[in-house]
Amino acid sequence: MAGHSHWANIARKKSVIDAKRGKLWSKLAKAIIVAAKHGGPDPDANLRLRYAIDAAKAVSMPKDNIQRAIRTGTGELKGGNLEESIYEGYAAGGVAVMCEILTDNKNRTAPEIRKIFEMCDGKLGSTGCVAYLFQRVGVVRVPQAACGEDRLLEMSLEAGASDVKLVGERWEVTCEPQAMAAVIESLQRGGLQVDSNEIVRVPTNTVDVDDVETARKVLDLVERLDDHDDVQSVAANFNIPDEALAQLG
Repeated sequence: MAGHSHWANIARKKSVIDAKRGKLWSKLAKAIIVAAKHGGPDPDANLRLRYAIDAAKAVSMPKDNIQRAIRTGTGELKGGNLEESIYEGYAAGGVAVMCEILTDNKNRTAPEIRKIFEMCDGKLGSTGCVAYLFQRVGVVRVPQAACGEDRLLEMSLEAGASDVKLVGERWEVTCEPQAMAAVIESLQRGGLQVDSNEIVRVPTNTVDVDDVETARKVLDLVERLDDHDDVQSVAANFNIPDEALAQLG
């Protein structure tokens, strides 16, 4: 999960700022709209909606915003005409990149995403060009202080998880996407607080980026994509060694 972990750690540090200016809430609202549109307004019967609502609550998105997004998705309010797509390409150094997109205007979004790739010495590719390098997994995060590793492993593995590892000050429990609900329920039954949960794309192998300038371009591309209003998530298969990271500051 090197590429995912590197960017996830950076993204978490900036998420508070994003939430304050409304950008993150806007992206989460889009995810709720699409989930409600395709699976209905009941999070108990619509796991995708449940996960989207959980993500919104994790960054303190107001309840009114969440309900408004659900009503938009079900057609009660206008604004639910969003299309899903995935853009794939390469960053500098041959790093594979995937973006999940939600947009109301593909004719606007596509050239904007292409331009971002080109600005950072990358190249937008064709559908499927890098998808085989990633797999979708569920990630459930629990505060480190909430539980010891042995107990967390026992509860997680019994519910279908595949791994538990410490990332920063939180445990990350990984599982197949279809097992994530069961893992969350098992942890909550055990009295544990779930900080956040999401389904992410993680690389099956990584590209080491030793050159500092190349690493800078890769991070610049990923950050620019992540900042785009229509980009829901970004996955990349880079691994930047500690020495290069230290030089990047």
